[in-house]
Amino acid sequence: MKSYSVKTGPFLSCLSTSLPSVITSLELLYPGMISNYQDDFYDFHIKLSTPQTIRRWLKPQVVFFFDGKKPFKPLPLDQAFPMFEWGLNWCISQHCHHYLIIHAAVVAKNDKALILPGQPGAGKSTLCAALIHSGWRLLSDELTLLSLSTGLISPLARPICLKNESIKVIQDFAPEAVFGNVVHDTVKGSVTHVKAPDESIEKVDIPATPLWVVFPQYQTDSECLLSDKKKGLSFMELAKLSFNYNLLALTGFNALSQLVENSGCYDLRYSRLEEAILSLDNLVS
Repeated sequence: MKSYSVKTGPFLSCLSTSLPSVITSLELLYPGMISNYQDDFYDFHIKLSTPQTIRRWLKPQVVFFFDGKKPFKPLPLDQAFPMFEWGLNWCISQHCHHYLIIHAAVVAKNDKALILPGQPGAGKSTLCAALIHSGWRLLSDELTLLSLSTGLISPLARPICLKNESIKVIQDFAPEAVFGNVVHDTVKGSVTHVKAPDESIEKVDIPATPLWVVFPQYQTDSECLLSDKKKGLSFMELAKLSFNYNLLALTGFNALSQLVENSGCYDLRYSRLEEAILSLDNLVS
């Protein structure tokens, strides 16, 4: 088993694994972010391995270790790379409380950030993938990191997770994008990951100022409609989508209040990506 250093935004992880599917996916989707193990401080120590039981021959599985402990049940071996991605999200959301962490995609233009919060199925990852192949910078697909000390968004330019019908939609929309393997029969259906654009990776250490919060909602055959959203309602929905708002207590309240106060808040209903992108381009121009 070999250990690697994985640099993702402000975090440095030590990953130990010998699974070829994980190593191949890391080399494809994390270019320039992986190196051999170094004697350094790591935020997370992660290991992905197969159980040493009879199942390794019958129905092979993968196990995720964090600091030597197993926070999750094993998954089928072909889900090893998605398990790494989901496990790393868990590590960040459960341990990095110097940020207010919101379940939201976030993109930027000219270092000004647009946050896309949404429940599963709202279409935020699909819209995020389309935006970053239309001139926007990827800050994060899944975790918006709002610094409690500066009020800025720290980038976390990692691969975007696409599910089910969204895979074909983005393959057609951005055929130049780099896709990982499609893994079927996960708890989220069929999933794949799309590499962050090179420019987003190169600027991963440059924070952005949050100025817009847009709640997207995909709706079949609907016209594109961007409408104002009340700030009180926006605050409540963002608090519900935060992983650590309650834990941060007054600090979280103040951080979220400042974010909402300083941002324009909107609802976006859409069915066609081109119309949604034009609407957001016009919003920030």
